[in-house]
Parts: sequence; structure tokens; C-alpha cells
Amino acid sequence: MKDIVWVGSSLDDVKGFPAQVRHEIGFALYRAQLGSKHSNAKPLRGFGGGAVLEVVEDFDGDTYRAVYTVNLSNAVYVLHAFQKKSKQGRETARRDMALIRSRLRWAEELDAQ
Repeated sequence: MKDIVWVGSSLDDVKGFPAQVRHEIGFALYRAQLGSKHSNAKPLRGFGGGAVLEVVEDFDGDTYRAVYTVNLSNAVYVLHAFQKKSKQGRETARRDMALIRSRLRWAEELDAQ
């Protein structure tokens, strides 16, 4: 079973989510550790194929997301966790995408060591 590595503020961010959302994200990450995929996990657009996955959970009218990668050999890296603020469109905000790309590069470097 792979370890989970929380990148940046992702662990603190998830801790701020409602309990039901934390439970679902935790279960999705557990499935990823076992080499499986949660039913709510899907590839995040812009990263080619299934290199980066996101779990989307709706709770009490709000949407929460956790973004992680399983393509690295040593661990499941949780790159970002956030509450979607925009009420229009499904697209992830540019600042969130930039943060995910930056943290993915950091995770790749860490995994290579």
C-alpha cells in the first residue's frame, strides 16, 4: 500500500471541510492507496489522461474538491484541496490550476529522490 503525502496546505485544507466531505475524500484516498479508484474520482482536465485525479463532493449546497496523483511510484500525493467558490461553470479556477501544477512538479521532484 502506498503512503499518502500531503503537499503544501492540502491536509489543513481538508481538515476544514465538513465531516461528511472529509470521510468521502479519505475513502477516495484509501482506494487510491490500494491501487483502485473511488466512484467520484475522475481525471482533472489539463493534465493528460489520468495523471492527476480529483474527487468532487457536494455538501449542503457547496462543492469541495481534492486533487491528487497516483502516477508517481512512491506515494499518493495530495496536491490541493479546496471549496469551489464560483457558482457558474465547472471549470477549475486558473489560480487553483497553477497551484496544482506547481505542487505536482514539487511532488515529482520529491518522488524521484
